[in-house]
Amino acid sequence: MRREFWRNFDFWLFGDVVILCVFGIVMIRSALAGNLEVSLDSQIQYVIIGLFLILGLTLFDYHYLEPLARPAYWAVIMVLLILGLVGQATFGSARWLQIGPISLQPSEFAKIVLIINLAKYFSDHSHERKGLRWIAMSFLLTFGVVLFILLQPNMSTSIVMIVLWFAMLWVSEIPMKLLSILGIIGLVAAIGIVAWLLISPETIPFIQEYQLNRVRNFIAPDTEARYGDNYNVEQAIISLGSGRWTGQGYGNGTQVQLRFLKVRHTDFIFSALGQEFGFVGTMVVMILLMFLVLRCLRAARRATEMFGSLICFGVATLFFFQMAVNIGVNLQVLPVTGLTLPFISYGGSSTLALAIAIGLVESVAARQEKHDEIT
Repeated sequence: MRREFWRNFDFWLFGDVVILCVFGIVMIRSALAGNLEVSLDSQIQYVIIGLFLILGLTLFDYHYLEPLARPAYWAVIMVLLILGLVGQATFGSARWLQIGPISLQPSEFAKIVLIINLAKYFSDHSHERKGLRWIAMSFLLTFGVVLFILLQPNMSTSIVMIVLWFAMLWVSEIPMKLLSILGIIGLVAAIGIVAWLLISPETIPFIQEYQLNRVRNFIAPDTEARYGDNYNVEQAIISLGSGRWTGQGYGNGTQVQLRFLKVRHTDFIFSALGQEFGFVGTMVVMILLMFLVLRCLRAARRATEMFGSLICFGVATLFFFQMAVNIGVNLQVLPVTGLTLPFISYGGSSTLALAIAIGLVESVAARQEKHDEIT
C-alpha cells in the first residue's frame, strides 16, 4: 500500500471510534446487569466486523458509489417492502429481517444509502437553478425511503431521514428565501401536530398509539403515575442525578444493577453511564462524540469535489442528530425515541451501519491528496 495513501487516513477519527466502541462494550457489560437474554459476545463481534469494514472501505474508492447509488436506493426500497411482509415484529413494529441466525434492521443501512443518493443528486444538479422543482425532486427522493420506514412503523428513523435531507439541502446552497419558507412550513406542521395531539384523542396516520402516548406524555406528563409511559423516563433522571460528579462506580449503579432502569443497554445507556461514571463520564463521552462529528466536518471541508464533501457532511449530521436526540431523551427534554447513542448503545445493525458511514468518510479523506495532485 502506498505510503501517501495511508498518510491521509484519519487516524484520529479511527482512534476515536475505537475508544467509543471499547467504552460501549464495557458499559453494555455493566448495563446488562445479568440479563442472559442479550449476548455481549455478539456486540463484540459486530464491533470487530465494523472496524474491519472501516479499513476495507478506506481502500474502496468512494467515487464508485456514484453509479451504484440508484441501484442501492431501489434495493433498499425492495428490502423494506419485503420487511413489511415477512419482517420480525418487535415492540409492535416490523423492523427486523431474520436471515438465518442473523437479525438485521434494514432501516439503519437505509440512512447511509439515502446520504449517498442525496449527495449524488445535489452534486449532479449543483449547477441547476435552485428552485422549487430542485427541492421537490430531492424531497421525493427522500420520501421514497421514508414512506416504507413509516409503514414499519418507525417514526424516529423517518425523522432522521428528513433531518438529513434538510441539512444536505441547506449545505447545497439553497436560497435563503426558500429555506425560510421551508422552515415556516415545518414549524407550522409541528405546531399543528402538537395541537392535534392535545385536542384530539384520535390517532394520526402512520403513527402508532404508543408513539402518540410518548409525545402526549412528554407534553403533559401524568405526575401522579408511578408506572407506565413515564416510568423509565423518571428512572433515567434518577440515574443521572444520583451519579453526581464522578458516579457511583462501575457496576455499582443502583438503578442499573437493580434493573429499575429499563432498556438501559440501548436507548437509556447514557443514563446508565451517568449513574456509574457521573457528570465527568458523560462529558467525556460527549466530547468524544463531538470530536467524531468535527473530524467528519473536517473531511467534508477538505474534500476536493462536492459528492465526497456532501457524504461527509451527511455522516456528520447523522452522528450529531442521533447523539443529540438520544441524550435529549435521557435528560427528559425530548420525547422518547428509539435512536441509539452512536457506538455506545447495544445494537449490531446500528454498529455496522455507523461503521460503514465512518468508512465512507475515511475513503473521502484518504483520496484528498491524490485528487490534489491530479488537479
